[in-house]
Order: sequence, then structure tokens, then C-alpha cells
Amino acid sequence: MFDKIVIANRGEIALRILRACRELGIKTVAVHSTADRQLQHVLLADETVCIGPPPSAQSYLNMPALIAAAEVTDAEAIHPGYGFLSENADFAERVERSGFVFIGPRPETIRLMGDKVSAIHAMKEAGVPCVPGSGGALSDDPAENIRIARQIGYPVLIKAAAGGGGRGMRVVHGEAHLAAAIVLTRSEAQAAFGDGTVYMEKYLERPRHIEIQVLADGQGQAIHLGERDCSIQRRHQKVIEEAPAPGITPEQRARIGAVCVDACVRIGYRGAGTFEFLYQDGEFYFIEMNTRVQVEHPVTEMVTGVDIVVQQILIASGVPLSLRQEDIRLRGHAIECRINAEHARTFMPSPGRVTHYHAPGGPGIRMDSHLYSGYEVPPHYDSLIGKLIAHADDRDKALARMDTALDELVVEGIETNAALHKDLVQDAGFQRGAVSIHYLEKKLQG
Repeated sequence: MFDKIVIANRGEIALRILRACRELGIKTVAVHSTADRQLQHVLLADETVCIGPPPSAQSYLNMPALIAAAEVTDAEAIHPGYGFLSENADFAERVERSGFVFIGPRPETIRLMGDKVSAIHAMKEAGVPCVPGSGGALSDDPAENIRIARQIGYPVLIKAAAGGGGRGMRVVHGEAHLAAAIVLTRSEAQAAFGDGTVYMEKYLERPRHIEIQVLADGQGQAIHLGERDCSIQRRHQKVIEEAPAPGITPEQRARIGAVCVDACVRIGYRGAGTFEFLYQDGEFYFIEMNTRVQVEHPVTEMVTGVDIVVQQILIASGVPLSLRQEDIRLRGHAIECRINAEHARTFMPSPGRVTHYHAPGGPGIRMDSHLYSGYEVPPHYDSLIGKLIAHADDRDKALARMDTALDELVVEGIETNAALHKDLVQDAGFQRGAVSIHYLEKKLQG
């Protein structure tokens, strides 16, 4: 087991990793920017290292500074959390070449799954169902691209191979707009990701976003922890997640879960990961794999009892996976609301000082947050300030608990999107479950 780990992140996920380390008896090193000296995990860590000024490029994305922090503190491993460098193959490679352990998949696996074209090719070879598409990067030949689009059938989606987070995508409803859409998406992809490669796939008009959580030890053992429904989204960003997904049968879960587990074994996957699918008319279509811990991992932890972050650390330390598929039993239902420092209607960010903070409680309630009264939310980073999770015997009870918990949540001094979540958990359509990824956008427009 590791003696000391560098937590290469900030906010609630950094605090979550610190708690897992404490449970395992591992010392922690909190790296931070000059804007984050008062973060809760920084105040609680065994050691701290300032790695730069507030801009992420000069701190949390500064690879030499992060590796130097591990060197000067005699740490053995680096946990990247999510976001920042968590899915950067070059960083993982530099960490390992510097003699440290990257708590995540091997660099070559991150590279394989980070490119959407190579990921789809690898998943097709592993037998994972994929969205009908070009099967590779689009060329500069307009006639060939038209032929591919006709074969797939309109509407089609032009996507950046290096994209993510909902960026680098454009829907095309007819042939007249295809060439221009490809040029625009290619240009945007080059500017945003440094890679102008784009591909094409069928645009599903009313899909749900279903993802499968996996754990694999890179030694031939892998399991899945069931699925999550992440269909409540705004601008391709998840807002509410839940587990298990409404309407997914045990047979469907077992079938798609087994496919994902087999794919993990085939590619030699190591660590926690998530297979993301679009789901429509009873069929799953692979869209990407996230090679890190997900923001929404707590809902899976609540229904399975498995600590995903602890498992990440154990696997990275070389411990074979002790869990077997037959050990995994889903118990009840869990829902997570992402609490952001933003206006509930305009979605404008709302940094500033938290004058008063009170976390909700009661049976089945979990609040993952780095907030405390007096904390200053900086304007430099993502607006996520907490994740409110409600667990109960069934979905209706979980929704009722979430409704109460949102009433109990107090964050004063800044705006939050809690009112949006309150509206959603009381929304008749959402209460019925199984809504598409377009549901929230349409609700907001209405």
C-alpha cells in the first residue's frame, strides 16, 4: 500500500480522495493554487504544496509543478480526480516515467479511449454496440462524406475525435448543410483540442444517457457496478444523475454489463472507468469511455456499497480486485443533484464569500462538498460546489428525500442552482422517469 499520495485536484473531489486516503491510512499531499489556500482538503492534508497562481494552466494543469510536488514530499503516487489532467495520457506517462504511480489507467489506454475514433474502433472489435457512423475520421472529399451521410441516414452528428464535455459537436439535418458543418466542426476542434479530426454518426433524436460503471485490476479481473441514468442535461452537461436507471431490466443490465466487462479484459483496463451509451428503443449505443472517476460516482456507491475511490487506490497499488460480479447487489435507488455556484435561471456563475452554509441530513442523505461558512468561492474554476445525494428503498422515496434535503440546504452569500433542482424533483415528467437527454432543454425553453 502507498505511504503518501499527491491529490492533484481541488474542491469536493479532492476532499473525497483525502477521506479515502485517511480510511486506508495513507498520508496526503494537497497541491493548490494561490486562490485555493483555504480549501477544506488543503487545511486537512498532512502536507501542502502551492503549485502556482489561480489560472489552471499555471497550476492544476502544470505538469512539471505537480510532479515536483510529488518529488519534494517523497510521495509515491498521484491521484488526478476528475477534470484537469485526469484523462491526459501525456501526464500519466510523465508521472510513471518520473517514478511515481498514476492512480488511473495506463497511458496507452487513456490515449486509446481519449480519441473517439480509435475508441469506437476498439469497442467494435470488443463487441460493444456502437452508434451507426463513419467508422473512422472523415476525409476532405465532400462526395464521400455525402455518401456516408446518406448511408447512415439524416439527421447525422459531426463530432470531434478529441472532443468531450459536449464540445465539438454539430447536428446536420440535411445534405445542403453537411459540407459547411464538417468544415466548422473541424475548425472548432482544431482550436479547442489541437486536433481537427472529426467523424460522423447517426443522430438519435430521443435517446437517454445511460452509463456503466466498471472496475478492473489490469490483471485479468473486471466487474461492473450497474448503470446510471444521466439524461437530465443542459448543453450536454449533466445536472442530475441516478442509479439504477429507470426502466432498465436486470436482464438488460446483466447483458450490457457483461459486454463492458469483457471489453475491459480485452484492452487490459486498469482502475475505475465508465462506458457511456445512448439508449433508445431498448438498444445501447456506445459513445465514449471515461477513464477516470466520474462526478456522479456517489449514486453507484450508495446502491452497491462499494467505495469506488478506495478501489481505485487499491488497484493502483497492485492489489488484485477482490470483488466478484456475484458480490454486487443493487439496493434501493439513489439520486444526485449537482449543486453549482450559479443563478438557477440565467446560469451565470456566482463566485464570492459563503456567509452561511448548512448541509442537509437525515436517513439516506449524503452531501459531498468542500463548502464551509466563510469560504470564498473563486471565479477561476468550474462552478460545482457540491453534490447532494439521496438514497432510499425505491425511486419515489429517494425523490421525496431529495425534495426535503433541498429544502434543508442553506448556502448564503452566493447564488446556487438549488431552485432548479427543486423544480426538477417536483416535475411530473421527471418523476415518471425515463426521460430523454433533451428533456431539460425543452423544459427550460418552455
